[in-house]
Amino acid sequence: MLQRALLQRLFKAFEYPDFRLMWIGACISTVGTWMQILAQSWLVYSLSKSAVYLGLDAFFGQIPIFLFSLFGGVFADRRSRQALLLMSQFIQMGCAFILAALVITGFVRVWHIWCLSFTVGVAQSFGGPAYSALIPSLVEKKDLQNAIALNSIQFNLARVVGPALGGIALAKLGASWCFSLNGISYIAVVITLLIIKPKFVPQATSETVLHSMLEAINFLRCREGMTALVFLAFFLTLLSYPLITFLPVMATTVFHGGPNTFTLFLCLSGVGSITGALVIAGMQARPGQAKAALFVMLLLGSLMFGFGLSRVLPLSTVLVFGAGACLMIVFALNSSLVQLHVDDRMRGRVMSVYNVAFRGGMPMGSLISGFLIKSISAPAIMAGNGVLVVLLGLYFLVVQRKVAKL
Repeated sequence: MLQRALLQRLFKAFEYPDFRLMWIGACISTVGTWMQILAQSWLVYSLSKSAVYLGLDAFFGQIPIFLFSLFGGVFADRRSRQALLLMSQFIQMGCAFILAALVITGFVRVWHIWCLSFTVGVAQSFGGPAYSALIPSLVEKKDLQNAIALNSIQFNLARVVGPALGGIALAKLGASWCFSLNGISYIAVVITLLIIKPKFVPQATSETVLHSMLEAINFLRCREGMTALVFLAFFLTLLSYPLITFLPVMATTVFHGGPNTFTLFLCLSGVGSITGALVIAGMQARPGQAKAALFVMLLLGSLMFGFGLSRVLPLSTVLVFGAGACLMIVFALNSSLVQLHVDDRMRGRVMSVYNVAFRGGMPMGSLISGFLIKSISAPAIMAGNGVLVVLLGLYFLVVQRKVAKL
């Protein structure tokens, strides 16, 4: 009986049919996305032999989200969120098939990959706010934190399955198969978007796009601790995301491995994230969550520091697993805090501001760390980023304490 009650609490949001359908479709699509991420990272590094080029690929993929997500948030509150997501999925599908064709014909160059990464990023800058705003409209508010955690589980389950399948496909069939299978995977989420019936209906408005953006920014400024939470999201991703981006570099230069070592690291990071998301799914929203997230940040920074120093593969796998779990706990708690403090009318815009910070830190971190790795070394930068994450957590715990009060 106790186990059954625990399972019901862990998977409460699955009781909503539309959320369940969306979860399945998104999971299938994300598996394909991670297959492409693995193959694309390996392809860029194989073509260039440069950590800088690898960092630039991540930069071009993420910078459009930083530049255009605020516009995407406005449209997510004014237009059908399903329609925006469908547009985003079709563009990303097309880019996957184009990259597959370039590899098959032998014409692929690094700059081709950068251009396609940028195009996918533009599509995600409109699809991301729409998706973030759509999920809460599929469940009741009391089950929102559970829905966010379960959504994180599907993403990270895909981050385990996708690289595992992608590693097999890359080694046995070649990169083009990874890109083609990713293109096909978008069909699943397209079908679910055509089936579900979310509660949100956009209201007609005569406000300018700029006025709508400023309304969301003012909303965050007037809520105690919310502005600090946005800044925390930016700096945390800036410092922690390079741990994932430069795993191919760590796998080859430190452990002298190949695709299998890289896949092992990526999968274990995903398993850790699933574990962290399950912890959040079993929790109920309560005061003090922000302070708990900050303490987990201290542990995350310590694990990143250890990964940078480690030269023992089994120890490094444990550290990657732990870092993945801590990263997911912090991100899921922070995202829940933002979602719980905003109404559906402004959800797209507010989440777009948060996503600009959250996703904006990724390209900046990848670019900066890529250049630093070229001048210093990947292990030193990993360890240094870990120290900075610890200092960031201490700053928000001791000095800027508004976040800790949420």
